[in-house]
Formats: sequence, structure tokens, C-alpha cells
Amino acid sequence: MANNTIFDDVFRTLLEKMPELAVPLINEVFGTSYPEDILLIQKRNEHQTKQGEIITDSYFLIADKAYHIECQSTSDSSMIIRMIEYDFSISLESLQLEDGKYRMYFPNSCILFLRGNADRKMLGVEIVMPDGSTTEYKVPAIYVGHYTKDEILQKKLFFLLPFYIMRYEKKALDTQDPELQKMLEEYREIEKCLEEEFLEEGKEKVYRDLMELILRISDYILKNKEKARKGLGDVMGGKVLELESDRLIQKGLELGRTQGLEQGISQGISQGLAQSVSALLRKGKTVEEIADLLDLSLDYVQKIKKEL
Repeated sequence: MANNTIFDDVFRTLLEKMPELAVPLINEVFGTSYPEDILLIQKRNEHQTKQGEIITDSYFLIADKAYHIECQSTSDSSMIIRMIEYDFSISLESLQLEDGKYRMYFPNSCILFLRGNADRKMLGVEIVMPDGSTTEYKVPAIYVGHYTKDEILQKKLFFLLPFYIMRYEKKALDTQDPELQKMLEEYREIEKCLEEEFLEEGKEKVYRDLMELILRISDYILKNKEKARKGLGDVMGGKVLELESDRLIQKGLELGRTQGLEQGISQGISQGLAQSVSALLRKGKTVEEIADLLDLSLDYVQKIKKEL
């Protein structure tokens, strides 16, 4: 995967795996009040033009209304031109003949900027017709950097969390301990909130998938800041690893019960523990961390490590 597409990939994964997280964002941008469990219908995001195919970052329906969000990692003055091209292509696909004339329906669109803090809330372009009449095409611009951690959590804008780390991109986190501690404390509060919001409500898959994307972007942004990357990984990845180890141990227990023998149960538990250790080692955890997490001896973990 090319580095310049990681943000698009994470954005699209959020919509594909956790579409319900997009609903509060839509409410925030467009002033709607959709319930969190409303159905979001993904539409095809490849659109044909005479110049060839164009691919939008998203295109979906909520309550029969069309929405289109583009994810932009950097400020780009030409983005509004691309937006009108995208929306024109989308509207052509929904062209309808009404009262003897064709009518094009543009989607509700916005641009999500991952970097920058511009004051502009709307981007627009004025269209001048041959008779001199004008119409203005405009879309709202949302900047992740405008939202504090507290605002994101209070408004349940969890869709923005994988990109929250980008405000620390230019910070010297490995040398400025106060800034590093501030970042880690923010993420402790984020993790606690996500546990309460998802794990305590039985939504483990959403929790795991969201955490994976948060860590994926963080690893990329902090790739040259080892101390910060490890610290954030410990804060955000610990519970995920616990859930993974619990799942593997439970799988071992079920294997043993299926065999129906006391020896089989013992073997199943042992196999589950071994799989847990192997999975944690592959995720970069040290022997000491794994032994402490799973309450195992260092010798046992070392033995599994040698067998990998």
C-alpha cells in the first residue's frame, strides 16, 4: 500500500466496516438529527464520464438522501473544482425527467480535511451562465483539527478518531516529555470512552476495528518517533491484546470440551495459551510484557518464542 493512500484506505474502511460511525458526522455537518442506528446504504463510488472513470471516496444514502464525503489529507485550493466534477457525475446517474424537463439532483457533499485549521467553513465556485445569470456551488469544509478531544467524544464523532493523531505530527514528542505526556493522557481518556461506548454495550467488533484503524494511522504518523509510537501503542493496544488472548484461550477451551476428555480440555487450554503468546509476539510485545499480561512464566513464553 502506498503511503499517500493510507488515509483514503482508512476512511473507506471506516465506512465499510463501521458505517454507523458516519451518522453523527453527517448530523454535525448538515444539521440533521438521524438516529445512530439508521440504515446507511453504500452506493457504487465509480462514476463514468466521457473522459473516463472517476472514483469518489464515498457515496451513500441515508433516508433516501444522497451524501458524498471526500477525504483530503492536505489543503488544496483545486479541491472544490474536483468536488463539482464528482457531484456532476453523481447527479447525472440520478437524472430524472419531471414535468417535461430533466432535473439533476446533486448530493449533500462536504470535504473532510485531515490537516490544517483554515477558518473557511464553506468552499464554493460561482457558475456564470451564457445569459449572465449565476448560481453558486458550495460545500462545507470540515477540519479534524478544529475539534478538541472533548468535543469529539461528547458529540460521538468517533469517525474522526483515527485522524486525531495528525495534530501531533510536527511535535517533537521524543524530546518534549510534557507534550508526550499530554498526548498519552488524551489517548487514555479516548480509550476509556471507547470501552464504555462499545465494550460495555457488547460491541466488541466495532471497538476492535476502530482501535486497529487508530493504531494504523498512529504508527504511520509516529513512525520516526519510537518513544511516542510505543507509548501510544501500549495505551490503545493493551485492551485489544487482552481481548485477543481471551478469544484464543476460549477457543482452546472449546476445543478441549469438544474432545470431551479431561486430557483434551487441558490440551485445549494449553493450545489456546500458546496461540495467544504467538499472536502477541507477532504484534511486537516483549517476552516480559506477555508473561505479565497472561500470568505466565518467562521460561514458558521464551519456549514459545523459540518455536516460532
